Formats: sequence, C-alpha cells, structure tokens
Amino acid sequence: MNRTRKLVTAGFFIALSVIFNSFIVFPIGIAKVAPVQHLMNVIAAVWLGPGYALACAFVTSVIRNMMGMGSILAFPGSMVGALLAALIAVPFFGKEMTLFVFLPSFFISSLVGAVIAGILLKALEKRGLLDKR
Repeated sequence: MNRTRKLVTAGFFIALSVIFNSFIVFPIGIAKVAPVQHLMNVIAAVWLGPGYALACAFVTSVIRNMMGMGSILAFPGSMVGALLAALIAVPFFGKEMTLFVFLPSFFISSLVGAVIAGILLKALEKRGLLDKR
C-alpha cells in the first residue's frame, strides 16, 4: 500500500474512532471506557502497521480531548494500553485507585475491543481483504 493510501486510510480510521467513541462509551468505576478505540487500534495495527496505528491513536486522542469527549488518560489508554495508563494514573490518583479502578476498567475495554477486532479481522481475512496490497 502506498503512502497516500495509508494516510487516507489512517484518516478514515481516525474519523471512525472519533465518531464511535463519542457515543459508544460506558463508565466502569470513575473511568470512561471506549472499546471502539481498542478495536480501531487493532485494525490499524494489522492494516497499516504499528507506526500508523500509534499515530491514529494519538490524533484520535487529541481530537477527542479538544472536543471535550476524552481525558488525559485517553492518550496512554489508546496509545500504549492499560499498563501505561495505570503507570501514569498512579502519581495522579494513587496506587489503590489505579489498581482497583483503572486497571479493571481498561482491561475490560481492551478485551471488548480486541474481541470485536478479532471477529472483524477473521471476517476480512475470509474474504481475502487482508492480503498483501
């Protein structure tokens, strides 16, 4: 896939992430989890590679925060995952809250998004849409 096509596809993934994360969000404890972000992270990583997936997650987080739909935890939560989110949350919220509130929240969100991504990728693979471009 050439660079222009990758950039357009990345833009499409960012748009989908921003749109769906604006209304498919549910609270677990004090965190708002967005399984669509994790779904799009997996799809972008498979379709475009890790660098583009990281860029998509970052840009999505910036847009969501600028629109007032995200929090500072959207950056590590979407870009690196629950582990880094927990490491950043510790200085702000303390170990107990991080361990018992944020880790389970991000785990559940990541799990839901990863399962949906796995199902979608399997369907795309069966149709030959993940073949080398």
